[in-house]
Amino acid sequence: MTAPLLEVTGLAKHYLLGRGRVLRALDGVSFAIQPGEVLGVVGESGSGKTTLGRAVLRLTESSGGTIRFAGQDITHLSRGQMRPVRRQMQLVFQDPNASLNPRMSVEQILAIPLQVHEPGLDRAARRARIEDMLRTVGLFAEAADRYPHEFSGGQRQPIGIARALICHPDLLVADEPVSALDVSVQAQVVNLLLDLKATLGLSILFIAHDLAVVGLISDRVAVMYLGRIVEIADTASLFARPRHPYTEALFSAVPDIGSKRPRILLQGDVPSPVSPPPGCPFHTRCRYAEMACRDALPVLVERAPGHWAACRRPELELASPLVESLEGVA
Repeated sequence: MTAPLLEVTGLAKHYLLGRGRVLRALDGVSFAIQPGEVLGVVGESGSGKTTLGRAVLRLTESSGGTIRFAGQDITHLSRGQMRPVRRQMQLVFQDPNASLNPRMSVEQILAIPLQVHEPGLDRAARRARIEDMLRTVGLFAEAADRYPHEFSGGQRQPIGIARALICHPDLLVADEPVSALDVSVQAQVVNLLLDLKATLGLSILFIAHDLAVVGLISDRVAVMYLGRIVEIADTASLFARPRHPYTEALFSAVPDIGSKRPRILLQGDVPSPVSPPPGCPFHTRCRYAEMACRDALPVLVERAPGHWAACRRPELELASPLVESLEGVA
């Protein structure tokens, strides 16, 4: 089997709040991404998705665990040692309106990574690279001379993607790249990422809160709750048979016009990561919870080949949107 491009083991990020209080944004997250693979990460707001993406890129220093990229342990590399690694690990931000400098032209925006990582390029070579990358993301070469406000929202995000790809990275961390866009534009950006994955062989950590979008682009999906991965599997297996009640609830929240399945309404809010409940962190909102669920924190167990879930009730038959759609066709 090919060695993983990215391997994360026991990753933690804790914030000290004073008076002995600790906010556990990440609490022992482990996963791997193979070359050319898209791993989707889903969960409610506050589940730790964005913190995970930033910690993997070393934009946020972790409190524990290890991060290995291309076989190298980068967990504790200095800023100088990280510079050549950063060229291979890039980030696409959530909001293109906030992440693109309105005072800079598209050429100036895309030139900055080249100036940092490839200072030997002359201006003509930089311009050629920029125009080629703009065409790669579906824009015209002349867009280099325009400013972000001259583009629609659906065109601004490809500019952000072009900036991330201009130095030909191996790993792209896409942090909610479509959530700030109109629904009509989201599919365009997802299709663009799929095309780039196929043509460039990219590995992508795709962070989102919408399982429907994640299902379109991801090879595997990791479901996060309160700083932990509670289920991880290949996309087909996860959609065919979710094995954690939280995943079932997320599926239930996806709009499905004409569906007659009952909506699963989770009671209450996500517990505070400062004072998580004992035992299974989801038991306070889980309709299948038993008294024993309060006693011990469940660990990820392989319930089927490549399908891992952290739930002490493997016998549960949870609702599947894939099965429901097939039944609707029948």
